[in-house]
Formats: sequence, structure tokens, C-alpha cells
Amino acid sequence: MKSRAELMESQFSGAVLRGDLPAPVAALQPSDVGLTPTDLVDLFESQLMSRHLDYQSRRLRARNESFYTIGSAGHEGNAVLGKLFRITDMAFLHYRSGALLIQRSKQRPGETPLYDMLLSFAASREDPISGGRHKVLGSKTLLVPPQTSTIASHLPKAMGAAHALGLARVLEPDGPALPRDSVILCNFGDASANHSTAQGAINAAGWAAYQNSPMPIVFVCEDNGIGISTSTPRGWIHASFCGRAGLHYLYCDGTDLLDTARGVRAAVDYARRFRKPVFLHMRVIRLLGHAGSDTETGYRTLQQVEADERQDPLLHSARILLEQGILGADEICGLNAQIAQRVARIAEHAILRPKLRSAAEVMAPIAPPHRTFPPAPPADSAAREAMLGQERRQLHKPQNMARLINLALADILLQYRNSVVCGEDVGRKGGVYSVTTGLLEKFGPHRVINTLLDEQSILGLAIGLGQLGYLPIPEIQFLAYVHNAEDQIRGEAATLSFFSNGQFSNPMVVRIAGLAYQKGFGGHFHNDNSLTLFRDIPGLVIACPSNGADAVQMLRSCVALAREQRRVVIFIEPIALYMTRDLYQSGDERWTAEYAAPGEGMPIAVGEFGCHGNGTDLCIISYGNGYYLSRQAAHELTQGHGIDLRVIDLRWLAPLDEAALIEMVAPCRRVLVVDECRRTGSISEAVVTLLTERAPGRHRIARVTAEDSFIPLAEAAHLVLPDKQQIIEAARALIDGAPI
Repeated sequence: MKSRAELMESQFSGAVLRGDLPAPVAALQPSDVGLTPTDLVDLFESQLMSRHLDYQSRRLRARNESFYTIGSAGHEGNAVLGKLFRITDMAFLHYRSGALLIQRSKQRPGETPLYDMLLSFAASREDPISGGRHKVLGSKTLLVPPQTSTIASHLPKAMGAAHALGLARVLEPDGPALPRDSVILCNFGDASANHSTAQGAINAAGWAAYQNSPMPIVFVCEDNGIGISTSTPRGWIHASFCGRAGLHYLYCDGTDLLDTARGVRAAVDYARRFRKPVFLHMRVIRLLGHAGSDTETGYRTLQQVEADERQDPLLHSARILLEQGILGADEICGLNAQIAQRVARIAEHAILRPKLRSAAEVMAPIAPPHRTFPPAPPADSAAREAMLGQERRQLHKPQNMARLINLALADILLQYRNSVVCGEDVGRKGGVYSVTTGLLEKFGPHRVINTLLDEQSILGLAIGLGQLGYLPIPEIQFLAYVHNAEDQIRGEAATLSFFSNGQFSNPMVVRIAGLAYQKGFGGHFHNDNSLTLFRDIPGLVIACPSNGADAVQMLRSCVALAREQRRVVIFIEPIALYMTRDLYQSGDERWTAEYAAPGEGMPIAVGEFGCHGNGTDLCIISYGNGYYLSRQAAHELTQGHGIDLRVIDLRWLAPLDEAALIEMVAPCRRVLVVDECRRTGSISEAVVTLLTERAPGRHRIARVTAEDSFIPLAEAAHLVLPDKQQIIEAARALIDGAPI
């Protein structure tokens, strides 16, 4: 029994020869929409290529030569997007965009889209976009960042890229800028339109446009009426998006090349001319099911499936070519057969190309390759003096962490002219803790951007800015708020280098106020003490300073790392230590520091630990608030109990310099790991495992951690968090234990 794919493939020529073709969608002529006969044949060819790639993928999968794929059948009308958008219009694509990418490649001579896509289907390491790591649609030369099948998570970064196009008119990016009238293309499905990432990104684009901020983007919703097996209510997309503030709504029928060209041309022209977002609602159909081995008749009737097949966009295109006298039926069938043979021939070659063969080969692009950059020019001394103004006299006074980070950010914005701070309340208010106070007044709203209250949009803005030559420093107001948008870090920012084989990157330093011990502002949303979600993401750099002096140097290292190695960096700022000034007793000022201007002080390289003391009786390992408490405990252990010890500040939670830590701990027979995060999933587990596996039997090891609990309100918080006395008691228990 033939599959639906086999039936459709075999029946196409018969339908064309019999003239059994669908009725026209609209009374349009090619000249009405600016298409020539050559254009129509060109578009039809791309549609056929995309369809036969889908057919071939299914045959290869049956032979175990291809793998899980989501095809483009029924969406081939998006070839018009590939023709009418320029290759300088950056494109963030839906996974059903095979015809679009093929057509777009024709704008650049020498491209080989069929071979390239078949290499991707076969997971060959010669696949020019992902290097065999995933079946993705993308191309460096065509300005299409690769996108996997993660619902609508690409919309926030597309919105961010559109903002970057507007920003380029007032702030020069690092590297070549796109043409001034460029726009962003972003397409997705009707089911994806319901996802929070889509809703947030479209809302953010409209929010910006409503305030006359440039946002040249065309959102194309390819509405096939179904998401996997769940139908989209009839009229839902129109009702949801027509008439939304700041958003220009248009409609076209994507099964018909002429009506599609009408809608796409209107959308592109509007976005280019007015620099505002467009929502193009493109009606399409889905053929051959959702993906892979999906059997559509398991949840749709055969009559419904056959009705859609009769509206096949390839049949509509054949009708237009016949009606216009551009090609005859025999010529259409001949072209179809020729392309089928060509795709099959290329496929047999592609499946023989080499595959990834080692873990090292797979993981190579997790951290983007080092790029040779000239050193960032030093800040102009006169400009710096003018920026500091009356603050100059404060620089040589001891400052708390919040103030020191503020000064460091000002110098970073002055030195890196393409850097941008963005986030909720970072502007005139200066953030909840005044860390960004005064930056708006010094650098203006284009470089200190107050965003709407949506973490997905904040991070999407940063990703888009990073891809177009800016150095974003987004702020997430509280650590717990990251969970509203963690896939923007995991599924988008951190994976881009991996899925593009190092060709694309989105450098950024994400500043997050976090961890616990904050007084007077309770509950787990403001005292979250879990960093597990970051530690689970390959390639992510995680910095956590415990004091202001370290924070300044570490932040500079993070920014340099983002700029030079295109890395995604998480910079955790312990809220409870922002305003802390004293260490041992009131007024001692031992947790403050004078501000070290760029070039002053001791730089802190990524992975470099801090160490207080050189005793060998005991080693305490900690970070953040835990390091602060451990220093207090160490003082009492030394003064009151005569224990000679050292306290290590990890500073960097990823990557963890394992060899250096083992060496630093080696002289000590007893090790206490103090972790303010929860017992389960915390960095302390990694440290204990490291010492146990790499130095077995050498150390007596204990942990002091927070309980596996959310943080409650008020004084009850201290019941589930480590404190100084717990550290002292655990240390004494290690010292008093049997010798090892």
C-alpha cells in the first residue's frame, strides 16, 4: 500500500496532464504583483526542489540514511519570501522554510542548496551550517542563523535584531553594518503563534513601534490550521492579531504564488518605508503530516487529508503557468521529473560524506572560536573626566559592591562604544538597587535601554543585538525571573555557536541580581538560591563575585570575553552583598574598596580563584555570600581555636579550573565546601565529586549547604540557609575527627 507521499508524488503529473487543478484564489495577473514569466518558472522550480527534498528525505529515512525531519510540504509558497526579501534582510526561519531558503540562495551565485540541505539530512560533518549536529535551515552566506524546531523561540531574537537595525542609525556596530533600509524576516506557524515567546516578541515589537522606536520586521505567520494534531480555531489568527497596537496586519493566500507575491510585496514595502512591524498572515496547508513518521490519518479523516492535497501549492503554481501560457503540461511534468532525478542523484552522493566521529569533534563549537580583535581602545581621558564630573572625588573613597559595579559599567560603556545596557528599570530609576544609576544621563536612551517587563523580550533583544555587532549587557532584575525566559539562554543564545558550527554567535554579559540573604525583601522570588539551570548549559560562563573589588575586575573580564570570544556570560551579583561594607565588626569597612580604574588593580582572569590565607589545617571552599560568611567563620576559627586555614573563593562557577583547584587544596587534609545554594544540584556536588574522583582518599570532605527548600519570608529564611555558626561547627568537626 502506498503512503500519502508516494501517492502525491505519483499523482502530480496525471493531475497536470488532465488539467485537474485547483481554482484560482484571486483575480490577479503576474504583472499586477511585479512577477515576470521567468520569475514564476524560477519560483516553481524552487517549490519543486523543496518538495522533492521532502520526498527524498522520507526514502532516505526508510534506509536509515536520514533522520527526524520536519518537511516543508504545503508551505512552498514561502519561496516568494525568498525572492522578495533581500539577502541583506536577516532571516529567522520556521522549520518549514525549505522553498524559501532554496529561493533565497538564488540571489547569491555559487550556492548549492540541494546538496547542502541533503548533507544536513544525512548528518554529515560537511553540512555547511551545523557540521552534522542537527537538521537545521541556515546559512552564513545568506544571513540566516540556524534554527531548530523549538516552537517560536526565535521570535524574541528576531525582534532584537530589528531593534539593532534601528540602533545602527545612531550607534555604530562592531563590524559591517547592513544597508540602512534592511528589514528582518521572521516566519513561524499558527500553532506557534500561541506560544508565550511569540506573544511576547510580537507584543514587544508593537510596544516599541507604538512609541515610534524603529522596528523594521515582518512577522510571517504561515497558517496551516493545525499544530501537530491540534486544530487552530477557524479565524483565530486574524482575530488575535488584526488591529493590535503598533502592528500592521496583512493577509495573503500562500497556496497561490500571485496572491502570495501581492501580500509579501506589501509587507516588505511597508516595513522598509515606515520602519514598523508587519504581521503577514499567510494561509497555507500542511501536507504529509507533522514530521518524521507522523501518520496524519490517525487524527484527521481521509476526506480532510485529500481535500488539502487537492489544494497543493504545486498544483496551484502549475495552473498559473498553464493559464499564462508560460509552460505546457508536458514541460511542467518534464521539469518535475528532472528535479526528482537531480535530488535523488545528489542524495546518493550526500549520504556517503563523512560523519562526526568523536565527542571532541561534536563539542568543538560549544565555545565559539577565539577571534582576533584589536584591543578595545582606551577611553578618552577627557571624555572620562567629563563623564565623571563631580563623582571624581568619590573614586578614592571606599565603596560598596553596588557602587563599584556602577562605576565599572560606566567605564565599560565609555570604552566599548558598541556596548548597550538594557533591562527593566535600568534607566532613570537605575534599577532596584541603583546599580545602573546615572548611566542613562551619561550615555542616553540608545545605550541604556529601558525595556518592557518581559524577560523573554529582554534576552531576545540582547541576542538580536549580539548577532548584529553590538555588545549587549542585559539585566534580569531577580534570579528567579530568569525562569520566565530560561530557554532564551539555553535554547537560543548558548546553542547558536553549536548549531552553526561556530559561524554565528551572540556575545553578551547577562547581569542578574540573585542569591539569598537579602533582608527586608523576602520570599523566594527575591531570594532565589539555585544556579542549577545555568550549570547545565554547555559553554556558558558563570561568574559570581563576592566583593566589589573582584566584581569590577571580573565584569571587565566578562565583557572582554564576550567581545573577543563571542561568549555568553552570566554575571551573578549577590544582592545581599550589594550594600555590605563591614566584615568582622561594625565600621571596619573591610568589605569595601576604592574603585580601580581601567588598567589599575589586579585583573582576574576567567577561572582564576581567590584565596585568603595559606594554612594547611583546613581548606574552606565557597563563593558569593558563602565566601563572606566563611571569612567571618575563618576569623573566629583562627582567633578562638588556633586553626590554621585557607579560604578559597571560586569566583567562577563555570568553567571550573579543576586542575588549579586540586593544586590549591592539595596541602590541606581537610576540606569544607560551603554552598549557599541548595544541597541538591549545587556547585558543592561538583567540587566534592572532583576531589573524590581526582584525589581519592587524600582529603576528609564535608559540606555545609542550604536546605532543599524555597526561601521563606522574614527570619524564617535563616532556617534553611547556612550561617557562620554552622560553618564553625562543621570546621571543628572536621578538625576533631580521626586522622586521615
